Amino acid sequence: MESIERRVQREARAMTRREVITKAIAGQLSWLEAAAVLGITARHMRRLRRGYERWGMSVVMDQRGGRPRRKRIKPATIEFLVRLKRDVYGDFSVRHFYEQVTEKHGVRVSYNWLRLMLQEAGVVQKEAARGKYRRRRERRPMVGMLVHLDASTHEWIAGLPMHDLVVALDDADGRILYARFFAQEGTASTFAALESVVRRYGRFCELYTDRGSHFCTTRDAAAGPDAEQNGQVSQALRALGIRQILARSPQARGRSERAFGTIQGRLPQELRLNGITNYAEANRYLEEHFIADFNGRFTVRPAQKESAFIKLDGIELELVLSSRHQRIVRNDNTVVFKNLILQLPATRQRLHFVRCPVTLHQFSDGTLGISYQGRLLARYDSCGGLLSTTTPNKVRAASAQPPGQPIQAVPPAALHRTARSQNPHFFARTPKPGESAGEKMSLKTNPQTQAKELTHHVQN
Repeated sequence: MESIERRVQREARAMTRREVITKAIAGQLSWLEAAAVLGITARHMRRLRRGYERWGMSVVMDQRGGRPRRKRIKPATIEFLVRLKRDVYGDFSVRHFYEQVTEKHGVRVSYNWLRLMLQEAGVVQKEAARGKYRRRRERRPMVGMLVHLDASTHEWIAGLPMHDLVVALDDADGRILYARFFAQEGTASTFAALESVVRRYGRFCELYTDRGSHFCTTRDAAAGPDAEQNGQVSQALRALGIRQILARSPQARGRSERAFGTIQGRLPQELRLNGITNYAEANRYLEEHFIADFNGRFTVRPAQKESAFIKLDGIELELVLSSRHQRIVRNDNTVVFKNLILQLPATRQRLHFVRCPVTLHQFSDGTLGISYQGRLLARYDSCGGLLSTTTPNKVRAASAQPPGQPIQAVPPAALHRTARSQNPHFFARTPKPGESAGEKMSLKTNPQTQAKELTHHVQN
């Protein structure tokens, strides 16, 4: 039975709460002041006020009616459960452990209390948060509308350092558009993938990537990526008219993540079975066998058979899809880049490029290039050595010559200049036999005859 002292204390608390609420109802105290006197929150006071308006003063009374509270678990029981979980049932899940202690050891506790107690004791790790609700995103209806670009680090070849497999995946049908091994994913691998996809299929609408440092800039981690992106990849995508979409979580890239799960479960085994021991051979195997086999097995039919890929003509993709740096040509026709001095060669179009603003390009294959007003002037290796001075336009023009004729990258100017084009201010006429081009001097070889004709011409 309840002791008299506890009953008196409970009734005294109820009387105090009743008096304070009565004064609040009478207007002698505000409801916030009444909450401060009773030591409760304003929210709970509003709850009591609504209960009073509905049921009367009975809401301030203790409704347990003298029923005893549930007794606390003894400390000895807690120590016993912790010791059992740590020493005997260490590899059991919480649910499995709860079944064992209730059935075999006769401990009568709730599952939720046991789980929370073990977590507080540090014996069981807290479960990961469930996160927020996510809805499945439907595939794009046409190919070329959205392309996933991602990389996976894995031990693709046993015994070799792990490499990144960069894969471009079409969202509409799940087809692999590009796949290649790189030592590390970065700006160069991104440009290589984009150039391959655009050259082979055409320009697509949107690119879906993660928030890697080569894709976007994030000054404040809590605020997410910056609203305006001016990185090398972002600038190239804007130049091509491709919209960039940055994923907010790995779950948002679930389609590419599942594709990588399939690739990791198949590609290493096939490389081992075919005796491939280096990544150069692995790249050839990707292009010749694996990509076609993967697309034949796992691609789906898009909702619409049309394509959103658009072929690009008249655009130097190599210059657009490269890391660009602005430089000013020095007085000796050189450009400095990362302790390298790049010498500009002499050209027929311009005498020199001193103090001209040029663009230095870092291509995806590791070479360098210098362009002026959209025209490539020269190409260099990674050490600064000159590789070529022929622009891409001239290379294509030379390769377009009819078969069977010798290919000349830069045709000599003398072969295309006629007598009329040599000096446009004078009319050019084909000399007759026996006279010069100016029709003033005979072409006879007798010196005396030539002297007489010259004297006669001067006197006249």
